[in-house]
Amino acid sequence: MKKKMIKILIADDHDIIRQGLKRIIGFEDDMKIVAEAEDGEQALKFIRLNNPDIVLLDCNMPLMNGIDVLKKIKECEYDVKVIILTVENDRNIIRSAIDIGADGYILKDSAGTEIVNAIRMVNMGEKYIDSSLVSLLFSAIKSESKKSACILDKLTKREVEVLSKISKGFSNKEIGEQLYLSEKTIKNYATNLFKKINVQDRVQATILAIQNNIDQYYKTKYEP
Repeated sequence: MKKKMIKILIADDHDIIRQGLKRIIGFEDDMKIVAEAEDGEQALKFIRLNNPDIVLLDCNMPLMNGIDVLKKIKECEYDVKVIILTVENDRNIIRSAIDIGADGYILKDSAGTEIVNAIRMVNMGEKYIDSSLVSLLFSAIKSESKKSACILDKLTKREVEVLSKISKGFSNKEIGEQLYLSEKTIKNYATNLFKKINVQDRVQATILAIQNNIDQYYKTKYEP
């Protein structure tokens, strides 16, 4: 049976970035680049024309920046998932993209395996955040007012363990391997704990975990 191809649109105004992404994706037999855009207006036009599954979207583009493109995608309810391409000093842009509801966040200089992993996870309906961005998010939100300090008390010990690993960027499969549980079981844990702490996805869960210093919480409550 022939694999269903993941159709990808690359939107970045730097040719060297587009060429690098094309090279990485070109090695994958289940991915196909259907269009390239050099600015935000082109990106929206090519989304309508090519109906991609995934858009790799740079935030800093001419004519219309990536955040405005993301807003338009959400307003028009296009059936496409968006992975934000960012650099380390774009912390305010990252927070804006999180608030609007992008599906993934990766650094432009991430390893090829990280980019391919992000595309596959997002295509399967999961949210993805580059593990390198977790510390960046921490520095961006550490001075913000914390949510209720006892919000993690709503979770079981196992759910805290799962949330902690989610906040470090591990996939459900990787968490399952570490905890000797099936991927399906981890997915069920994640779904239940998201409801308990009132978040919609992995990125929101990561922010809440960081805000509430989840690793210290676990040590204090569960370790002798």
